[in-house]
Amino acid sequence: MKILATVVANGVALWVASALVSGIEFGGQGWSTVLTVVLVAAVFGVVNAVVRPLAQLLSLPFIVLTLGLFLVVVNALMLLLTSWLAGVLGLDFRVDDFWWDAVLGAVIVSAVSMVVGMLLPDGRD
Repeated sequence: MKILATVVANGVALWVASALVSGIEFGGQGWSTVLTVVLVAAVFGVVNAVVRPLAQLLSLPFIVLTLGLFLVVVNALMLLLTSWLAGVLGLDFRVDDFWWDAVLGAVIVSAVSMVVGMLLPDGRD
């Protein structure tokens, strides 16, 4: 159940980022777009679960030096990696540029994921 909640939170966050940032786009029409958002959200979840901890560990000195602000760069890189993987998997999702599109998108995705995550049940009874 937690995995489904994470995919929903990621999907909503990515969709909001694509609505607010012109350089982040989902292709398709109607249900095709919904399916693309769900699949990209799943890819984004895997990237965040597998690659992000390693990237944070390797960039730990920069994170400490910038008092955590470098995490925005790490999140932007995860968004770009998701865009690249989506292209490899044949999903119509793209992030145009690192600077403004990915960085601003990472901030939006983080904020929306946090809010949606608070609204969704966490599986504890």
